[in-house]
This record gives sequence, C-alpha cells and structure tokens, in this order.
Amino acid sequence: MNLIVCVKQVIDPEAPPASFQIDATSNKVIPPSGVSAVISPFDENAVEAALRIKDARGGKITVISLGINLLREVVKKPLSMGADELILLEDEAFADGDSHSTAYALAMAIKKIGDYDLIFCGRQASDWDAGQIGSGIAEILGLPGVTLAKKVDSTDGQAKVERITADGYEVVEVPLPAVITVSNELGEPRYPTIKGIMAAKKIEPVIWKPADIGVASSRVGAAGRRTKLLKLFPPVQESKCDLISGESPEEAGVNLALKLREAKLF
Repeated sequence: MNLIVCVKQVIDPEAPPASFQIDATSNKVIPPSGVSAVISPFDENAVEAALRIKDARGGKITVISLGINLLREVVKKPLSMGADELILLEDEAFADGDSHSTAYALAMAIKKIGDYDLIFCGRQASDWDAGQIGSGIAEILGLPGVTLAKKVDSTDGQAKVERITADGYEVVEVPLPAVITVSNELGEPRYPTIKGIMAAKKIEPVIWKPADIGVASSRVGAAGRRTKLLKLFPPVQESKCDLISGESPEEAGVNLALKLREAKLF
C-alpha cells in the first residue's frame, strides 16, 4: 500500500506555559529560548498508524512536512521510526498560512505524488489545536475523510476505522483512497531504533517549492489565507478568595452552602 503521512514541526508542547511570550504587534508567538522543536504528538500517532498498516500489509510510507527552517533532526524522526521517504514543502512562501492555505499546499503535493491509498494526519496540531488540516485535504482532493481514529485497518479496497466518540467509539468503513486523522487513543508511537536512526541519516529529503507542486505563491502561506487573526493574547487568570466564617462549624457549613448557591455553583 502507498501511505502518506502529514506531520508538523512545533515547539515542544511540554514547555512551561510561562516560557511563551506574545508579540502583540505582529500577533505571533515568540519562540521560547532553550525549548526544542518536535514533531506534533498527534502526528507521531499518525505515523504509527501508517507503520502498523505497513507492518501488516506491506507498502511504502511517504512523509510530508510544510514550513520554513525545518530542523532535519526533527522532521527525519518518522524516517527513523520506519517511514521510507520525506518530502519537505520548504519555502518562505509557505510561511504564516492558515488552515486553508496549508491544507491546499499539502493537497497539491499529495496530488503530485499521485499514487496513494491512505493519507494520515494527526487529529490536530499541538500549537494551534485547530484540527482542520485533515478534513481540508479530504475536501480539496474530493476524498472521504474520517476523523479521530483510534484504530485503522485496510483490506479489499476499504479502510475500517474505529472512531472516537463522546461515549466510546464507532466503526466506520470507507473506500480507498481516503484521509484519516489519528488520535492519541491509537496508543504510544514506537521509538526509533539505532538502526532506524542510522538509516534516516542517509535519506535526503526531497524539497518542493510552490512551483514544484504547480501552485502560485499567492495561493499558499500568508498570501493564501482566508482567515484574519484579530488578536493573540495570553489568557488572563484572576482569582479571589472569600473566607466563610460562622459561630460554629455547622453555621460555617450553612454559610458556605448559601454562598455556593448564590454563585450558582450547585
């Protein structure tokens, strides 16, 4: 099977929230110093989903990542896990896109690849948490899409997906090719092996610019945005402490209950 996985390089989501700062003028996050970049964790789950199908059915896994200043030691991690090929959409024109312009660029790259059975994405990226790229790719390419997968199998030209719901999961079958977004309920992604790391070092990524995927620079990145970010700001957290007293513990308990009812907390 020919499998494609879209991954994103992000700032490590385990970094302390206090280390992040906002540039209010440009509405951008100032990258914290000393914090490493990583593959978005849900995207690692997507790589694992593809690897499990490759283990069971055989085939080839192509990884695509979009951005600028992509760190090779980061974006090569899927190769060290067992993927076969890495394509980087790396150009200034791809910078500062929204969900639409990013999904469009990835979809056009996938269209250029041409031969694919399943396309995997993480359920959402750990930086913006929009969760729109996978569905956007499916819409642009005219493919069926399934979100929030916890288990994926493929046989007889169909994908069978266990999809997370609010109270459990449902089983969905779709014809191939299809787009599937993968959730962490799939399970922990495998660790790269020493053999895999050494093999990944020998694989040079393929670099594509907008012209290589047949699109104008005006359709991707900031130029191709369909949304406008009005304001980016850290959440304001305020707290207030009220001391509840009474002549006795029982009276203090009654006063506390009245205070909670006044605040409509029960």
